[in-house]
Amino acid sequence: MLNCIAGVHGIPYTAPTVSGGTLYTSGGYNYRVFTGNGNLVVSGGTITADILTISGAGGAGGNRGGGGGGAGGYIYTSSASLTANTYAVVIGAGGAGVETNSRGASGTASSINSISPAAGGGGAGDTVGQTALSGGSGGGGGGKENAAGTASPSGQGYAGGTGQGSYNYAGGGGGGAGGVGSNGINGGDEGSSYGGAGGVGINTYSSWASATGTGVSGYYAGGGGGSPWGTGGSAGNRGAGGAGGGGISGGSTGGNGANGTANTGGGAGGGAAGKGGNGGSGIVIVRYAA
Repeated sequence: MLNCIAGVHGIPYTAPTVSGGTLYTSGGYNYRVFTGNGNLVVSGGTITADILTISGAGGAGGNRGGGGGGAGGYIYTSSASLTANTYAVVIGAGGAGVETNSRGASGTASSINSISPAAGGGGAGDTVGQTALSGGSGGGGGGKENAAGTASPSGQGYAGGTGQGSYNYAGGGGGGAGGVGSNGINGGDEGSSYGGAGGVGINTYSSWASATGTGVSGYYAGGGGGSPWGTGGSAGNRGAGGAGGGGISGGSTGGNGANGTANTGGGAGGGAAGKGGNGGSGIVIVRYAA
């Protein structure tokens, strides 16, 4: 009788081969990490994989009380069946920040195998009536009480915070993948305006971050902090997950907001008498049994 345990009719079983991205192995899993465009190639069979896809984050508003950029949207896909094929992987770029009263640009989407979360929304400037851009997470509203961007579609992140102020301005924080951005606070004078904090990112996939050396302290996709207008104000803190903090007018950064960290989907920090930061680019991680 032919031995059918090792394979079909005595033919030894050969596992599918996988290539593409940067390979890490930990805890019984292989992780294929893509930080730039490429191809995931599966040959000789089908694999079952979990996929984390994070898009690029929004850039921040500038000038006075710029709103923080929203984090890139994320989608986690469990037990995807990937047959022998070549799967194109696109890594979304972060949106550019601005130095003027206009909005920062939204990021661009990452994608693999038709999975494509929404990019993060750009933060608003201090132009009256200017609403921050919506996205995976919404951008923060700029000074002059501008509205925040929303999370659209829902389930990939959270809304940004509203900007505040009629004389001294305070931008709202950008939304994060794990929480809303905080509203800016206008205390009525230069010494008491506070940029809103960016929304927290997600640490659900901290084991992935640890295995691959990605993310920031186990988090991905935090929202960017908003900025105040005035030398005595306080910038909004960045949300955990690679986001940038807001600038302070006359501060050591010259009022420029900080950039989001590359390949985290972290939103940018708003500018105060300076330029809003640029959003962080996205990332795609494919995990399957080693």
